[in-house]
Amino acid sequence: MASGARRQDRVAVISDVHGNVTALEAVLADIEARGITRVLNLGDVVGKGPRGSEAVKLSRETCEVTVRGNWDTFISRNAVQPFAGGQFARDELSDEDVRWLAALPNAHELVMSGRRIRLFHASQTSEFVRVRVRHTREEFLGMFTNTDFTGDFRAGPSPAGTTPDVVGYGDIHSTFLEADEGLTLFNAGAVGNHLDAPTAPYVLLEGKLGSLEPEGFSISFVRVPYDIEAEIAVARDVGMPDVEAYALELREGIYRGNGTPSS
Repeated sequence: MASGARRQDRVAVISDVHGNVTALEAVLADIEARGITRVLNLGDVVGKGPRGSEAVKLSRETCEVTVRGNWDTFISRNAVQPFAGGQFARDELSDEDVRWLAALPNAHELVMSGRRIRLFHASQTSEFVRVRVRHTREEFLGMFTNTDFTGDFRAGPSPAGTTPDVVGYGDIHSTFLEADEGLTLFNAGAVGNHLDAPTAPYVLLEGKLGSLEPEGFSISFVRVPYDIEAEIAVARDVGMPDVEAYALELREGIYRGNGTPSS
């Protein structure tokens, strides 16, 4: 490090674990190997995969903050689910798991190297309103607004009406980054139900935490290989519904498209 250079802080952002503990453990091991101790989770801890309760446990132990995803909401809200996979996911959870999921916040904010960063699961409107990789300019700009769902931006010394200039989210299970008009939008992808590549992704934010002074700042994507066949074997062993559809998603990135929530 050059003389006088300031050490950058690093924060890992994960999303959409979806009960895939094999993938989550691989990602957490990679994060730990890099010496990173701060992990933020963008929700959908449960659903689709076989081990939601264990994913909740690991998230509670390792993630500084977890925001609420759409699956977290409807699985925790209703004891009786309208489809077999949802009922499996609900029945696999403890009462404490359900209470924790139901109490998760809508969004999380931080400041880093002069950037005001807001993180949520799907959009500034709701954990159920989806903004896809291909979106309109209005959808892009909307992601940076304050709404009833997000509230006002509060991290750091932020006057009334302050809005974020960096937004990160999950939900769509595909990583991307877009920068325009001084605003940066990124998607962290899906650790446990990746539909863009057969590896588990997460995002690294690097900069000076807590600082609103403009300094070096970066957003990078990491993809971690893991034993997909072992995860599929677990799903089979526990009798999870829709195992073949789950296997196709993990192996080939082909969404099952059967009328159940996609992410």
